[in-house]
Amino acid sequence: MADTDPDALEREIERTREELARTVDAIADRVSPRRVAERGVAKVKANAEHLVSSLGDLVGGVAAHPATPSEGAGPWEEEYPARTVAPVLIGLGAVLVVGAAIILLRRRNR
Repeated sequence: MADTDPDALEREIERTREELARTVDAIADRVSPRRVAERGVAKVKANAEHLVSSLGDLVGGVAAHPATPSEGAGPWEEEYPARTVAPVLIGLGAVLVVGAAIILLRRRNR
């Protein structure tokens, strides 16, 4: 049969109330607009840092190992010479500018 000790039942009810209060607090914290915004900003920062790091590695790797005929270019330098990085970066910048212009025009028309 079930435990009918009133003190044990009260302790169990109090424990359940405390667990429920912690759960409700955790849910409220998770869905608060401030926390959602903070997580969004953190995610954007992490993605931006990764992008900058990747571009830095790409540009730094090419600049540190220029392909010159006298040194004997390695396979990486032969495949991606330093002069091909500039058009890629210019193209990336153009895409970003056009994308930003489209977003601004759409917001302005609203």
